Amino acid sequence: MSHIPKHEFKQRREQLLAFLRKQKQSAIAVIPAASLQTRSRDTEYPFRQDSDFFYLTGFNEPDAVLILAPDADEPVQLFCQPSDAHAEVWHGRRLGVDRAVEALDVNAAFSIEQFEKLLPELLNGVHSVFYPHDKPHLQQQLNTAADFLRSAPKKGYSAPVAWVDCNPQLANMRLIKSENEIAVMRRAAEISVLAHQRAMRSTQPGRYEYQISADIQHEFAMHGALSPAYGIICGGGVNACILHYTENSDVLRDGDLLLIDAGAEYQGYAGDITRTFPVNGRFSDTQKALYEVVLAAQEAALATLKPGSSLPKAQDAAAQAITHGLIDLGILKGSFAEHWEATSYRKFFIHGLGHWLGLDVHDVGTYDAAGKKRAFEPGMVLTVEPGIYIPPGMPDVDEKWHGIGIRIEDDCVITADGYENLTAGVPKTAAEIEQWMQNK
Repeated sequence: MSHIPKHEFKQRREQLLAFLRKQKQSAIAVIPAASLQTRSRDTEYPFRQDSDFFYLTGFNEPDAVLILAPDADEPVQLFCQPSDAHAEVWHGRRLGVDRAVEALDVNAAFSIEQFEKLLPELLNGVHSVFYPHDKPHLQQQLNTAADFLRSAPKKGYSAPVAWVDCNPQLANMRLIKSENEIAVMRRAAEISVLAHQRAMRSTQPGRYEYQISADIQHEFAMHGALSPAYGIICGGGVNACILHYTENSDVLRDGDLLLIDAGAEYQGYAGDITRTFPVNGRFSDTQKALYEVVLAAQEAALATLKPGSSLPKAQDAAAQAITHGLIDLGILKGSFAEHWEATSYRKFFIHGLGHWLGLDVHDVGTYDAAGKKRAFEPGMVLTVEPGIYIPPGMPDVDEKWHGIGIRIEDDCVITADGYENLTAGVPKTAAEIEQWMQNK
């Protein structure tokens, strides 16, 4: 059962309807659901709903379309798959047209089979159509309907003249999470925490990366998260220096570190945690020294999180800590001022500090507003994930550091007076990690 009540989905639709009413001329929105994707021949990948469609409906079936038409007698209309006893035996139950109005609190529901036939009527006389521009099949359907309207002006038909991407407006809506959304994300984070805790204790030399990944997925499923929010990264040794390493096929070696980047998807919302720890349960002096630099960078970034601050401020705090740390370890030689001006840290910290988190792991929402870096507001959720990566063969770096990749990532929600770390339950200091791994 969803933690997000039906009335909240309705409120979101009302917010988008209000936006459409504010347009200078008549406007509607057309939001499609996802379709099943073929994996091979007649088998499909597990279905995953389009995030914007889910955000507005909470409806988790493929091949549907939501219409928001503020000037219509029935402003909220849903086209969905009709009930079909034969198809449901093969592919699973459907809500059906008859039950959709009450179940989803929409004004009217129709069979998706009628969509193309009724689309010209929906578009006739409308000035602006808001729809996602990254959906080519819908684009083709809209073009066909518009061409039909243009071909019969003597019948009083008129086609839309403005075709507007709805993604920016929906992204702004989705960026600030409601209390119900944060509750779901808190649970996604809790499940992700349990999986990382288990992974730390199940890791040992001789096991394979894919076995640790399997432990993580098992823990997800046992707590109601039926899939990861993204491809699980289990990179042992030098594999940790590959940012999006997902092969997870190598054996874990005594003396190496293991970097795990994994998060559960729970009721559509993503968790996203990274921890790096020793395969044998004990950091070497070299590993611990570099790990402490990354940890200090994350702590410096976290200290900036509050309303009115911004991601660039957090990024700078982390980058300064990394620059100081690399100088202290002798990896960078020279003064802080010269290395800060040269942005020398970018050779080692090769990605951004974090990203928005929500229905998508790299969630929607701009990082700039009105020409300025977007200020944090209560209800925003983001990751904080500094890292240092020194792949084998990196020039001008002592070989004792080669092959080490370290990243530490947590999920944080901005609150009225600071932030809440949703994923703090995974051991993070070197001492906490070693203690957790030894007490199996």
